[in-house]
Amino acid sequence: MTQDSALSTDADEQNSATGRTQNGGRPAKKIGGVRWAIAILLFFGVLVNYIDRSSIAVAEGHIREDFGLTAGQMGIVLSSFGWSYALMQIPAGLLLDKIGIKWVFRTATVLWAVSCFLTALVSGTALLILARIILGIAESPIFPGAMKATGYWFPRSERGTATAIFDSGQRLSNVIGFPLVAMAVVTFGWRGAFVATGILSVIYAVIFFIGYRDPKAAHRAGRLTKPELDHISNGGAQDEDAPRPNPLANLGYIVRQRKVWGMSVGLGCAGYTQWMLLTWLPGYLQSSLNMDIMASGIFTALPWLVAVAVEFIFPGWMLDHLIRIGKSGTVVRKTFIIGGMVLAMTVVGAAFTTDVMWALIWITLGTCGITMAFCVTNSLPALIAPEGGVGAVGSIMNSVNNIIGVSAPIVTGFLVQATGNFNLAFIVAGVILLIGVFFYTVVLGPIEQIPSAAEREGAALAS
Repeated sequence: MTQDSALSTDADEQNSATGRTQNGGRPAKKIGGVRWAIAILLFFGVLVNYIDRSSIAVAEGHIREDFGLTAGQMGIVLSSFGWSYALMQIPAGLLLDKIGIKWVFRTATVLWAVSCFLTALVSGTALLILARIILGIAESPIFPGAMKATGYWFPRSERGTATAIFDSGQRLSNVIGFPLVAMAVVTFGWRGAFVATGILSVIYAVIFFIGYRDPKAAHRAGRLTKPELDHISNGGAQDEDAPRPNPLANLGYIVRQRKVWGMSVGLGCAGYTQWMLLTWLPGYLQSSLNMDIMASGIFTALPWLVAVAVEFIFPGWMLDHLIRIGKSGTVVRKTFIIGGMVLAMTVVGAAFTTDVMWALIWITLGTCGITMAFCVTNSLPALIAPEGGVGAVGSIMNSVNNIIGVSAPIVTGFLVQATGNFNLAFIVAGVILLIGVFFYTVVLGPIEQIPSAAEREGAALAS
């Protein structure tokens, strides 16, 4: 993409943010807020999704006792969801680009509810791993689908806040989910907790089936006003009716783009620490800081509660505000990403204390940094993907992220088993975060849309 194109992208963001037309400078007509209802619908999908996947961390001690597992073996169980989740990211992205968000999500939500009920019924470790693998398959479309929906439903200047809304679901799942699942485990046993998450998933499946349409389809159905549709499309949203390239050919083109790999490996390095905290933080609090299961559920929620507030203030509202007043989208977004990664490295401080208060301070700071990096990065596929390729770009990013992240529960489990504590696990996480800073800084480059293969070929012929 040329420098002129990049400048045009920043101008589009600023024009959309101010609500003025490019030629008249007159205020735009009053528009509706259906797009924000879609963001909230996506938020609840991510929320339920993460409660489903992370509830096993709260029940980890009870499951280990029932099945007689070592810490290393439990690490394998905790990571099993991530095997299929990572492997299915690219197929899920291709399906999203080929079939669309509506039917892929409808199918996925039903399947992930079924997998929760299966988890409650398992009679051994192998069946538990199988149920978690099914859950990984079912939940694989959620993030590339949310990114694609955001690309359809929001102008570029609102992507920061829109992404913060759906991305905050994974943080609030820990604030809401960990204490509630801990209560369910104490009250009904760990199997009863998974029945509860299955019921929650069924409720969301019904709501999504009724509530989601793409923007033009929503307008045709009378759910979206013409001024709001114009606001969305004129602000640089991707066109749901754009010709869809051959998914496999488009995938081959996309995986050759350096920008995609800088974004993906960078996020994976943040994802390693996130996976470690999602799967092992309650166990760390119980074994290293001597908390009972209820206390660990409550204290696990605190860092994520702070992170949600940080997410809405900085990579949400402040990012959009800075773009609104004319700052470069590339500079603003990369500043938040890299700043977040540096802040995330403070999680290493937990390796050097046994004081509950200091451990929570370091983990909370690290969690806030991870949240900033994740929130901004999750908005990038809709910004850099060639037309018709948001699902593929988002799925590649999530696939790499989860291939790296899925190693965290296993590595952490065996490090704890070998050393008797979590100190080395936190240090390893800090080193991996530093590698992520390199990929975001050096490999990613400017945050601008990748030309399609046809556009690139046309430009080459013209020159």
